[in-house]
Amino acid sequence: MTQFSYPDTQLLIDGEWRDAVGGDWIDVIDPATEEKIGRVAHAKRPDLDAALAAVERTAPEWAATSPFDRSKLMRKAANLLRERADRIAWIMSREQGKPMPEARMEALAGADVIDWFAEEARRTYGQIIPGRAPGVMQMAIKLPVGPVAAFTPWNFPINQVVRKLSAALAAGCPIIVKAPEETPASPAELVRAFVDAGVPAGVVNLVYGVPAEISEYLIPHPVIRKISFTGSTPVGKHLAALAGQHMKLATMELGGHAPAIIFDDADLEKAVKIMAGSKYRNAGQVCVSPTRFLVQEGVYEKVLEDFTQAAKAVKVGNGLEDGIQMGPLANERRIPMLEELIQDALDNGAELKTGGRRIGNKGYFFEPTVLANVPKSARIMNEEPFGPVAVFAPFASLDDAVEEANRLPFGLASYAFTRSPQTMQELGLRVQAGMTSINHNGLALPEVPFGGIKDSGHGTEGGSDAIEAYLSTKFVTQLPG
Repeated sequence: MTQFSYPDTQLLIDGEWRDAVGGDWIDVIDPATEEKIGRVAHAKRPDLDAALAAVERTAPEWAATSPFDRSKLMRKAANLLRERADRIAWIMSREQGKPMPEARMEALAGADVIDWFAEEARRTYGQIIPGRAPGVMQMAIKLPVGPVAAFTPWNFPINQVVRKLSAALAAGCPIIVKAPEETPASPAELVRAFVDAGVPAGVVNLVYGVPAEISEYLIPHPVIRKISFTGSTPVGKHLAALAGQHMKLATMELGGHAPAIIFDDADLEKAVKIMAGSKYRNAGQVCVSPTRFLVQEGVYEKVLEDFTQAAKAVKVGNGLEDGIQMGPLANERRIPMLEELIQDALDNGAELKTGGRRIGNKGYFFEPTVLANVPKSARIMNEEPFGPVAVFAPFASLDDAVEEANRLPFGLASYAFTRSPQTMQELGLRVQAGMTSINHNGLALPEVPFGGIKDSGHGTEGGSDAIEAYLSTKFVTQLPG
């Protein structure tokens, strides 16, 4: 395998890659080895003020840039990202831990997202509304909302940035991206593709630092007109409340606890293969990861046994090595949290079928885990584990499955497997989630909606609706003088 060097990551402010004004840095740790592999510049208020000045200055110019020209620039950035995918994948695997094929796929999928929004830029249509009086022209036109502040997590360092960045640029909005300190270099390479494609200085700015300090400074700031956040529900609620106090538009993609409902008429082999692959992808550190496996009583034992065997077969190791299917957890704090949830489930009567422990004592590796007969009283049936843990419980009827699927306040992703057209129809209408995928895993494509309801957030970051959150509708009515 080609070896690359892991870079120190600077801030991008007003077109310049530079160190923080105060000269502060944050260490970056390889989760597979626990070794320091680099560092990232730590932005503080002077750096944020410079970024705010940049987006304020460039907002009129970028809004006035034609959608056609924005689109061309974005398509160029997408092609650069594809050309650099191998190096970016290596960087991402080092800092985040996921296997190289997953990291490369994330970079290439990011390019597809850019292409999608590049085309959406050219389709920000308004309306001509028939007037009531002769000669009256009534128009609803779409305008950029203004400077955006985006806050993204470490689990998908490119995927979580690229949706916000691409939508903002397509709509004509300059942006400040606060990317994750744990995984800083891969989002920096994404931003570099836009810089090298010719995005004007100051339109895109990239900062890192203490999340609470940055968000609580940027969100209330009068320059910022819209925020987009991906992360946990508690933090999302806090930031949404802060945005609401200042009448800022907010897109929130928050936590989930996705049910995977398997009926006794399903193709069981297909269901187990797809759901096991989805569960242990990125070590389960995925907001749409299937977590609560609800299996109809007649096939419960078979599905549980087959899924357990699939979990045992997952090859865990350093994501840079060939053949690895699951890397380490992204940071050390995930390990005790998972151990605590698993022990609580066992204390409440659950059965450990496989896994449940840290692997070794170097690197943040954790065994693919399956818990059976988990009662509703267990914390893990109520709190998102955000790790490689699948929890199983049987159900009797469709109504029982829907009741359990909807029991929690979350409503992001959901999955189901059945051959019954009627059951599919009911699930699509009755399961309270922003997304329901039946008999396959069809989520997160650029052209389809991506978002949740209830405590899982509001707004969508995919499909034709996604750009609307970065546009305002202005009504203009005119009568010839």
